[in-house]
Amino acid sequence: MPNKKATTFSDFDVLIICVSTHRPDDIFSPQIDGLMSVVEKISREAKTGAVISIESTIPKGTSKKVFEKVDHRLHVVHAPHRWYALEEQIHGVNQLRILGGVSNCCLQHGLNFYDGTSESNREQQQSHNLHSSPSSTSPSPTSNSINVNTPSLSIPMHPVSSIEVAELTKIIENSHRYLQIAFAEELYLYCKSNNISFTELRDSLNTKWNVEIMEPRDGIGGHCLPKDTKMFINSSNTIKSKILQAAIGIDEDYKEYIQRREEKSNTLPLISENKKIINN
Repeated sequence: MPNKKATTFSDFDVLIICVSTHRPDDIFSPQIDGLMSVVEKISREAKTGAVISIESTIPKGTSKKVFEKVDHRLHVVHAPHRWYALEEQIHGVNQLRILGGVSNCCLQHGLNFYDGTSESNREQQQSHNLHSSPSSTSPSPTSNSINVNTPSLSIPMHPVSSIEVAELTKIIENSHRYLQIAFAEELYLYCKSNNISFTELRDSLNTKWNVEIMEPRDGIGGHCLPKDTKMFINSSNTIKSKILQAAIGIDEDYKEYIQRREEKSNTLPLISENKKIINN
């Protein structure tokens, strides 16, 4: 069947949202305005009973805001995006992923769409096979039952009991990565300050099976790690992660060191050239 350009959300059973969640003027700061503007349009056009799957990285509590925005008419799940381009076969879109639903009904619909292996789907598929006939009709979009005719993506999913766990999983994954890199950066600065070979020390440390010291490069770049780390820090009004706040400071120190080193390196040829002129 040829692709058809969509002009409305009304014809879809499943709607996947995967938009950027950073400020347009600051990629390191989280913002969900763009996502909510899409949800606003969906809330007006989507048919009752459709599934909204949020794959964007979002702050804790966003999925329930979406559920309220669509006036509880649609099923809302969160299946945070996972992807590693350098190992696409193993860590592409078909790797094990997390799935949470605003309610159990939402979760079952999400499992049916992504991996097609939910208990409800298996039981209903068996019932459908036993009782189907030419006059049989599929559940209506307003029904809480899962439409067994909806194709599955066959992606293995790890369901969690609450939507908040799914939301936190993604931002903590990236926060943990931020910590790993920041520790390597601090260790690098330590080695430079104490005249120790960082490379040799890192190789020595990584001989142990449960130690993996990262390789610091130009500082923590991109927008995912800095943005998502801020999401996690701001996810609680009572406990702010001290270790992550310290890690942000370490990354800033490391970037300043790299910048000074580059500036010094760029001035060396000029100094050498001036010496030649003087010698001549």
